[in-house]
Amino acid sequence: MLSWLETCRRLYNRCLRDLKDWMNSRKCLIDRCSINREYMMSLDIPFPDYMEQKRQLTQWKKTEPELKEVHSQVTQDVVKRLHNSWESFRQRGRGFPRFKKYGRYQSFLFPQFATNPIKGGQLKLPKIGLVDINLHREIPDGFKVKGVRVVSRCRGTKWFVVITIQADVIVPDSPSFGRAIGVDVGLIDFLATSDGLTISRPKFFVDLQRQLKLLQRRASRKQKRSKNWEKAQIKVARLHHKIANTRKDFHLKIAHQLCDQADSIFVEDIDYRVMAKGFLGKHSLDASFGQFRELLKWVCWKRGKFFAVVDHRGTSKQCPNCGNEWDNKLSIRWHTCDECGYSNNRDIASAEVICNRGIKKYVSDYWGKKTAC
Repeated sequence: MLSWLETCRRLYNRCLRDLKDWMNSRKCLIDRCSINREYMMSLDIPFPDYMEQKRQLTQWKKTEPELKEVHSQVTQDVVKRLHNSWESFRQRGRGFPRFKKYGRYQSFLFPQFATNPIKGGQLKLPKIGLVDINLHREIPDGFKVKGVRVVSRCRGTKWFVVITIQADVIVPDSPSFGRAIGVDVGLIDFLATSDGLTISRPKFFVDLQRQLKLLQRRASRKQKRSKNWEKAQIKVARLHHKIANTRKDFHLKIAHQLCDQADSIFVEDIDYRVMAKGFLGKHSLDASFGQFRELLKWVCWKRGKFFAVVDHRGTSKQCPNCGNEWDNKLSIRWHTCDECGYSNNRDIASAEVICNRGIKKYVSDYWGKKTAC
């Protein structure tokens, strides 16, 4: 599987090189050329789009035996993966596909299966054979396995498979109903709810930063591509893997805890990428508010709860009791309204404002009703 990943990486870079060469050969203005050098390609060469490079892949396999060792649909998916990145770049206008350096291509995909490849505790992969796996949950009845993605982590020392299943069923979106809460996230307390619940923020990366710095310093002093350098890189990757898994586990547990408390959950529509560029960027990335919001949305869908986002502007400057707005600084951590005298923790008051906005925006006929088990 490691050799397959390396072959896929080389194929990805080769297709990207052809794409960039074609573009560079047509960048020059018609009345001038570069003084140093210029890309020269025939005008008869077509643009290397997805179908064109798939045809080229067939010709490359005739002269390069390492491409034949990889399953044909896996190599076709490598070309498709590149052109998906290319189309995303064209739509966004930024994020041009980059070359994959050694160790950065970490997965390959089997896009279709005729029969169920899982037999007991083993998975049958084409051209690889039976692989022992730890099956987390059984495939439900009526579902068909559509694709299997093999993922490498920690530089090939940890392996996972992501199995995609399909069934002809429609899962409707849950309407707004039952008990509602608003959730406000922050760097002092990880979150505060409109019910008065506050959860302190664990520092996943900051607590292990000194250990990570030590491992990275040791890795930088090794001769590149040597065996000791590879061992040092694996230690760094495993520590990063531990930090990411601990953070994700915490987010999932908090998401389930919130779903136990309410039927409708409202959060702010903040672009957390902007927060990550400030002077508290390291702590914002460590808390990973964006990942928590996406996981909370997924857990709500999975458990039949209603999830929605509301406007974030002015939630910390508005009184949840009377709606009066006032200017306050971040150093003021206690909300006291001069109009109605309402007093509460600043984060809890913001969560109450979020809850009020969510109820006002997403009121439905199901409001106030509860679901039966």
